[in-house]
Parts: sequence; structure tokens; C-alpha cells
Amino acid sequence: MKPLRQFDLNLLLLLEALLTECHVSRAAERMFLSQSAMSHALNRLRQQLDDPLLVRSGNRLKPTPRATAMLPEIRQAIRMIEHSLSPPAPFDPSRSDRCFTIASTDFFEALILPPLMQNLQLTAPGIRIQIEVIRQDGNLKQLENRELDLIVGLDSKQPVDPQLISRSWHTEPLACLVAEGNTQVDQHLSLEQYCQLNHVIFSDLAGVTSDQIDQWLAQQQRRRNFIACTVNYMAGARIVAATDAVMTLPRQMALLFAQMLPVKLITPPPGMPEIEMVSLHHPLYSNDPGLKWLLEQLQQ
Repeated sequence: MKPLRQFDLNLLLLLEALLTECHVSRAAERMFLSQSAMSHALNRLRQQLDDPLLVRSGNRLKPTPRATAMLPEIRQAIRMIEHSLSPPAPFDPSRSDRCFTIASTDFFEALILPPLMQNLQLTAPGIRIQIEVIRQDGNLKQLENRELDLIVGLDSKQPVDPQLISRSWHTEPLACLVAEGNTQVDQHLSLEQYCQLNHVIFSDLAGVTSDQIDQWLAQQQRRRNFIACTVNYMAGARIVAATDAVMTLPRQMALLFAQMLPVKLITPPPGMPEIEMVSLHHPLYSNDPGLKWLLEQLQQ
């Protein structure tokens, strides 16, 4: 590697121009340099390569045997460097067969994934989506190793590794869900009524969703009692359908369960906070055209 360390790589393009043109003035024009600057570069190249490179023959310059042998390899090296430095090719979803792996909440899986897949079948039929659960460690290693492309739907209050890039994705109001035959409640819950009921609570990786509600209650010197804690909205909704308990969850999820189970929506106490959801990806892949495209689809 000693000769390479000693060679000024800035001269590589000038060397290719000189050997191609076999003319100092034309090579200078091609590289937007003065003739004197190109002559100086040729002298430096001769010194570094210990070869005259171009020798006058009559009224023109001819390349030496070494220069003639070097030129194809120099051109190939320049093409390889140009290819390496070129921006990545645009992502064409209509032709791609890429499989994207997403760790998500069941909010994303139940409400966003079906219409997303419907759209992809029309615009990107070769693309596949694989869903995984969000792990306790936040899937950092999976994102870094590219075993996972995205995390979507995590509560913004959830602490995550600061290395990851977090983007606001969706804000959702909360609703309360009770059994269809529950006669303890009307259409609107007061704060006092809300705290008197039994609750089924939902907990994500660190109990953030429930903690957010409980912290809000604590600010008003209130608390709630729960009979079950679940990490799955569907399980919670089925418990609600079979008991006198109430569950607080994203409104769109509550509407979905009201179509599937004997449950109904009621309005939570005034002032209850909304859920702010984010997407997470690893900064190593922020410029991946495919990932950028996927993030655009999810934002839409």
C-alpha cells in the first residue's frame, strides 16, 4: 500500500484526461484548468509514477507503454469510484419484491395494516409486510442489524434508545368501552363515575399507556382500580364484554370492537389526554429509498 499512500489521488482524473487526449491543452479544457496547471500536474505525475507518461513524437505526444497499459485500469477505477459515490437508485415500489419487517402495536396491525395492504396490492403488488411484536428492549439490535425496518405505533411517552430516530406518526383520542348491557353508565362519564368503575387496563412495553391515564388522574388526586391488565386490546375488549368493567383505549380500536363484540362506546371524562404515537428507525438506514417510501405510505 506504500505507493498508493504516496500517490496524490486528486491527480487520477487528470491522468485519465491526459492519457485519453494525449494533448495538454485539450486535457486542460476537458478538466476546466489552465494549460499551465495541467502541465504542472503532468510533471507531478511523471515524478510520482517515475515514468514520462507522454513523450513528444514529431508534433504530437504519444503515451509510453506503461501509460498505455495503465489507461484501461485507471478508467475502470474511476468508474468504480463514481458508482460508489453515486446516490442510491430510486425506489420503484411497482417493481420491488422487498419484504419490510415492522414491529408494531395491535392498533397498527388491526387498523392500519389492512388498508395499507389493500393499497399495496394495487400500487406495489410484489412488496410484502411482515409484522413482529415490539420487544422489551425496543428492538434496537434488530433495527441495527436490519432484521427489522421500523417500529410503528409506540406511545411517544415510552422511553427509547436515543440512537433511534423518532418521528411523530399519529395522535388518537381515547374512548371508553363497556359491555353492551352495562346499565351502570350513561353515554358520558364524569371523573367520579370513571374512578368508581372496575377497569381493564392496557399496558405496553413499560405500562406507558396506562401510566399516562393514571398520571392524569393523580394530578387530580384520583385513582382507579383494575381487575385485569392486558397487553392486547382484543383480550381486554372480550373481558369488558363479559364483565361490568370499563376499558380506556384508542377511539378507532373501540369502534372496531363495537362492530365485533357486544360492547359499546362511551365518552371518557373531560380532559383525558390523547395518545401520541411515533415511528422509530435506525439512523444507519435513514437514506434508504425503500424505507423513505414506506414511511411516506404509513404517514398517509
